Amino acid sequence: MAPRTRTAAFSLAGLFVLAGAACAALVGGVAGEVLTIVLISAGLAGALLLVFLEIGLGEERENAREEERRRRRMLRALGERRGSPWHRRRRPP
Repeated sequence: MAPRTRTAAFSLAGLFVLAGAACAALVGGVAGEVLTIVLISAGLAGALLLVFLEIGLGEERENAREEERRRRRMLRALGERRGSPWHRRRRPP
């Protein structure tokens, strides 16, 4: 998910919360209460889901970095075992 998309999603969740607060102040009766509850709940739930998404994406990036490090170590060790020219020791005459 692109950073711009994440920013837009968080902004939309914030707008839902603000719209719910505006409904609480401006719309009376049961309809106002229902709109307030629905909009604020949707905004807060959306923000919570986005926070969990951010945590998951951070873990994915960390796992990918660790896998890349592990792969490089394995390739380096394999190259040393095969006697690659970069790691070859000089034998005494």
